[in-house]
Amino acid sequence: MTSPQAPEDGQGGDDPPRDLRSVLVTSVLSLEPLDEDLFRGRHYWVPATKRLFGGQIVGQALVAAAKSVDEDVHVHSLHCYFVRAGDPKVPVLYQVERTRTGASFSVRSVKAVQHGRPIFICQASFQKTQPSPMQHQFSMPKVPPPEELLNYETLINQCLRNHNLQEKYQVGLNRIAAQDVPIEIKPVNPHTLSELQKKEPKNMFWVRARGYIGEGDIKMHCCVAAYISDYAFLGTAFLPHQWQHKAHFMVSLDHSMWFHAPFRADHWMLYECESPWAGFGILVFKMTG
Repeated sequence: MTSPQAPEDGQGGDDPPRDLRSVLVTSVLSLEPLDEDLFRGRHYWVPATKRLFGGQIVGQALVAAAKSVDEDVHVHSLHCYFVRAGDPKVPVLYQVERTRTGASFSVRSVKAVQHGRPIFICQASFQKTQPSPMQHQFSMPKVPPPEELLNYETLINQCLRNHNLQEKYQVGLNRIAAQDVPIEIKPVNPHTLSELQKKEPKNMFWVRARGYIGEGDIKMHCCVAAYISDYAFLGTAFLPHQWQHKAHFMVSLDHSMWFHAPFRADHWMLYECESPWAGFGILVFKMTG
């Protein structure tokens, strides 16, 4: 995810009011320590599927892993597998294994457990902060700034005011509108329900956490980005198919992230999503930013 140039902490219009503390920090990603390297996480938002949101599990697992490394050691990558559906009726236990602690790099393995069985496993690699003489990156796509775009809530309300909207779409949109999601999203090119032409499986969104996080801990911003990373991308795979195929349910199976530089997850970040391949019941996604 790419974050545009951020103003000084508390400066400019990019910061929400400081008294509106992000629920992602105060609740979702706040784990209860039970023992050394053992934590319990609870749930804030449960999707309509009645399964745990994958981003919550990724974010909480990264919080647990980050608590086992020094302050100047930060995550640079994580690789995860979802192995069972999460049960929203019970908490999740996170068991951290200190696989390796080196002078520059450290590795942590995390297992998320419910009902005595793993529902999720991941490995996170951490690196001690150090300067690098060699730096480069792809250019950020040229897109309208978030201030010029409408958020999901406004777009949904516009659709619901359409008297010709089919009832099945009204039910689905009302269900989405009622969800208390701690993420703010602004699609760069919103797709309407009346569009019939096939489109490339590519999407771009501006995203940020709701509420204020502040400069604070770089680790927390990475954990918030991990939470956000599993939201709103599955629909990209349906763009070439005009939503002709009915999916009974869609779930994440594996998930990887790389963190290249410090950023603010409560500032707007450009989320670029594409699905290069789909088949045999499997959808492949690549998200960059």
